[in-house]
Amino acid sequence: MRGPVNIVRLLRTGATFERTGAMTQILDAMQAPPLLRGLVRGLVWPFRWLGYAGDPAMPPVTRAITALGPAYVKFGQILSTRPDIVGEGLVQQLRILQDRLPPFPTPVARAAVAADLGRPVDELFSEFSEPVAAASIAQVHRARLRATGEEVAVKVLRPGIERAFRRDIDAFRFAARTLDLFVPQTRRLRPIDVIAHFEGVVRGELDLRLESASASEFADTTKDDPGFRVPAVRWAHSGKRVMTLDWVEGIGAADVEALRAQGHDTEDLARRVLQLFLRHALRDGYFHGDMHQGNLKVDAEGNIVAYDFGIMGRIDDYTRRVYAEILFGFIQRDYRRVAEVHFEAGYVPADRSVDQFAQALRAVGEPIFGMDASQIAMSRLLAYLFEVTERFGMQTRTELILLQRTMVVVEGVARTLDPRMNIWDGARPVVEGYIRDSLGPLALARDLARSARILARFSPRLPELAREGLIRTATPPAPWRPGLLAAALYMAAGAALAVLGGLIAGVL
Repeated sequence: MRGPVNIVRLLRTGATFERTGAMTQILDAMQAPPLLRGLVRGLVWPFRWLGYAGDPAMPPVTRAITALGPAYVKFGQILSTRPDIVGEGLVQQLRILQDRLPPFPTPVARAAVAADLGRPVDELFSEFSEPVAAASIAQVHRARLRATGEEVAVKVLRPGIERAFRRDIDAFRFAARTLDLFVPQTRRLRPIDVIAHFEGVVRGELDLRLESASASEFADTTKDDPGFRVPAVRWAHSGKRVMTLDWVEGIGAADVEALRAQGHDTEDLARRVLQLFLRHALRDGYFHGDMHQGNLKVDAEGNIVAYDFGIMGRIDDYTRRVYAEILFGFIQRDYRRVAEVHFEAGYVPADRSVDQFAQALRAVGEPIFGMDASQIAMSRLLAYLFEVTERFGMQTRTELILLQRTMVVVEGVARTLDPRMNIWDGARPVVEGYIRDSLGPLALARDLARSARILARFSPRLPELAREGLIRTATPPAPWRPGLLAAALYMAAGAALAVLGGLIAGVL
């Protein structure tokens, strides 16, 4: 019964956008042609009664997204950093999703804290405020530790959030399987893997013990970064559904006018937030995966303060080098090298033309150089890049999904702080420094030393491993002799797949 239920959920998604008035605003932002508008409205309008009404006090798009659930809110948070894609009008609505969603009652939060930490709130805190911020998965209260008098931020998960998240993801998974089955053009995007990756990432947000560990590790790896702070975790006041951090006063990164009024250089902040992200990703292979404005503050000294460590990204050494070489090639406008790196990493099928891929990448990169960000139509560039990767059969790399998504978000934050910023100019010093440190002679020596240490660790077993390998090589594999039942099942499965493939081909 899950299939029909998920079909209803997807219909309800469109119906909710129609019922709240969000559909018209989205089609306007997309500059959809009249034919597309008529088709979409004609398909959705009969099911308008299925849609959620949402909170009438909210703007239409925010009203629809919050009514649909936490997974939709997460997607809206990503778009809230991209005025170049969705337009400034929609961005103003979507920014509400970052930290100004309707809170749940404080007595419910106090009960959750007491249940998770095993002590009444009044024994732990001398003060416990009303919610100061509320997002899709949790809300934050300002409190004061009874033992020391220090101010802290207490994050509490929303009640029932796990069940709501499972419901949303189930519908997304159904949509991904449907696309994979009936729309072959989407298979290279690996929608099923993408949804599985998204599910795994956000499930980590539903256990605040893991987020506390992430915050602690992130503080350790970034402690020497000038102009950047991570609040300390208060482990004695943290658990599965509650996390307590030091309180830090600051101005939200979205409030550009307030930052300027306090004398902060927003152009420097824009450049710094981009460079910090790249430094964490390339140098450490560990980065904040949700760096939208709602998770960033600027303190009185001009430090960027990060919050919300439920989504953190990791990339291995090899992937970091590939990513850096691609960025460096774009910065140097060496499109041939960018193309070669894609082929060497296996991102593009080997039977495609390197020269043609390089030419297509030039058409993506050249419009960026010599322009500030305000002159670049990023939505058109993204659309063309999508066409290029589709034409050359490049599959979605699930290990890079979070990195690429965060890069888009961080660029959006930087452009909010400085609309004229050029991402390539900002990235150049960090990427060039990483290339110099990671691909030069010293890096080669480090790699050889690391390989030698690994071989030394296994050296006592090397004779045994070599002997086992020689035995396997010398012994021919036994022939496979399926039983009658196994053979019949195998043939039946092949026939069923052939029939199914013919049906799908006929439909398409």
